[in-house]
Amino acid sequence: MKNTPTPHIGAQYGDIAETVIMAGDPLRVKLMAEKFLDNPICFNQVRGMLGYTGTYKGKRVSVMGHGMGMASIGIYTYELYNFYDVKTIIRVGSAGSINNDLHIGDLAIAMGACTNSNYAAQYELPGQFAPIASFDLVRAAAESCEKFGYHYKVGNVLSSSMFYHENPHTDKWINMGVLAVEMEIAALYMNAARSGNRALGICTISDHILTGEETTAEERQNNFTHMMDVAFSLI
Repeated sequence: MKNTPTPHIGAQYGDIAETVIMAGDPLRVKLMAEKFLDNPICFNQVRGMLGYTGTYKGKRVSVMGHGMGMASIGIYTYELYNFYDVKTIIRVGSAGSINNDLHIGDLAIAMGACTNSNYAAQYELPGQFAPIASFDLVRAAAESCEKFGYHYKVGNVLSSSMFYHENPHTDKWINMGVLAVEMEIAALYMNAARSGNRALGICTISDHILTGEETTAEERQNNFTHMMDVAFSLI
């Protein structure tokens, strides 16, 4: 029996499905539970980070919040992988585009996640680690986007450890072909790699750093459902 509940998740072992779809905003998680899950049961309210388990097309699945930033998603996904025996985590979130072909509402499938954080230092590796997604999930997500007719791109995102940055050096990331900037996926991919599990990040473009396009918090919470369609199609 695993050591559950954990300090941050109030669920008992077995309350959480092997596949968890996560979002930073717990209200987005509540929306997913109401929109996609049959008979959702709330398994977590600790710190307001809502989590629900239900079924989608007869398959058991959970949805849960992970908060903002590498440290927050690092805690929740570590506990899910290592204490609740979760096998697959799919993050659905927002990102700022730095690519001329990705605009508001488009999807960025994170094949890899660059980062300016020091998260990987804990592993004491003799070099730099390249956090990548599970290929089967990347391929399935791209095929799902094609089926739905959603505009998307697959490639690297930047998981920034800072939202407000004195010197973001955006042009340098653009020169390396990075698609968009978000704040969590690199930690998710590292936790998945270390625990031997699967992970994928799918982001909806919420603003465009180069053109100034932007959306409201309410729009990000309620209208970014295409990435959810894709995520649930992978169950």
